[in-house]
Amino acid sequence: MPSTLSTLCLAALSVPALAHPGHGGPGKDETGIKPIKNVQLGPRPYWLVDQMEDSPLKSKLQSCSEKQMRPSRWSIGHRGGGTLQFPEETVASIMAGTRMGAGIEECDVTFTSDRQLICRHSQCDLHTTTNILTIPELAAKCTVPFTPYNATTKKSATAKCCTSDFTLAELTETKELCAKMDSSDPKATTPEQYQGGVPGYRTTLYSGPGTCHKMLTVKEYIALVDALGLDFTPELKTPVVKMPFGSANYTQEAFAQQLIDEFKQAKIDPKRVWLQSFLYDDILYWLRAEPKFGKQAVLLDESGDAPSTIAAATASLTKYAKDGVNIVAPPLHYLVSTVTDKTGRVNIVASEYAKLAKTLGLKVVGWSLERSGWLADSTNGGYYYGTIANVTAARGEGVVFELLDVLASKEVGAIGVFSDWSATVSYYANCFGLFP
Repeated sequence: MPSTLSTLCLAALSVPALAHPGHGGPGKDETGIKPIKNVQLGPRPYWLVDQMEDSPLKSKLQSCSEKQMRPSRWSIGHRGGGTLQFPEETVASIMAGTRMGAGIEECDVTFTSDRQLICRHSQCDLHTTTNILTIPELAAKCTVPFTPYNATTKKSATAKCCTSDFTLAELTETKELCAKMDSSDPKATTPEQYQGGVPGYRTTLYSGPGTCHKMLTVKEYIALVDALGLDFTPELKTPVVKMPFGSANYTQEAFAQQLIDEFKQAKIDPKRVWLQSFLYDDILYWLRAEPKFGKQAVLLDESGDAPSTIAAATASLTKYAKDGVNIVAPPLHYLVSTVTDKTGRVNIVASEYAKLAKTLGLKVVGWSLERSGWLADSTNGGYYYGTIANVTAARGEGVVFELLDVLASKEVGAIGVFSDWSATVSYYANCFGLFP
């Protein structure tokens, strides 16, 4: 049975949206969904403040504990913004992120076998983000069928199911097909067991038995976010299949243009759309072919992941600026570093990457807060905190606010931060009056 939230929202989205009601302002369109004014952050940001060491920053954040919160575009809902507790890329995640103050909502965009656009973080993640393997008629169409764990060879269970394996109707109209928390059990011997493996810092509380979160088409995403009065940040996912796909004319540029056309058909103001892509050619195409949309296109940059490559990634910023790129979005750890002061305290500071971006006039966006597990365990927050692991190891969970404080500083000047749990970024934005 579909959840009440998914049923009501998806039923409402069958009606085309009218003009947007503004950034969180008053209004209601024909979807029946209104902008959310009563932002509720829940206990997490307050708990994180409590974990901080005593400091002027902590005192400032504590002073905002009774503040009336409102949406901010500095708070960007990653995969919806409610992904710590709700399946990503769903109505439920978007509604959760929006209720926690996200002013911009994301949809990762890929395509189906009939070349229709749908929200999925990866073209080939259906086997871990849905229950598709438990539906035999669909599982049979997967690129790589389910293979159970081999106890003799210790080889993990595997599968690979891509949106391009299915038509849009198969993914959105199959009643049994539901989104779930992104996970898999490498020791599974059945498709049902493969559904497990959810990390301990997430939950299946809102995607359990009797609840079915349906996948969103890009049209539905646009209608929902438009009705909520928010901005859009669709990410064109790099295709896993060879392009052109299916027909000679479905090239990468056709895919990139199709996304723009969806927004044009919905009569969305380009100023509300923050396109994203890891492919540099996508950004250049939008700048050339659709300059009104390309002006706010965001180049996602992960070219400096290895310590040996961050210098080259930093140097590349000059080329990006010269080519007309206006916004770059690296992972959080590219934007910060650490220094030790005279007292021996290790502080988070702006990185050389962030400083050069600032000098070149490039705007920056960081991703993704709340994506990792605990900051004080053996991972020290993992990938997103790599350059400040010594700080997270020493000071734990409250470090997220120290990080946000540097991202908001004049030295970095981030125009927004993606988060899997929008409340934390929204709390900081409201406390410091960040309403871009």
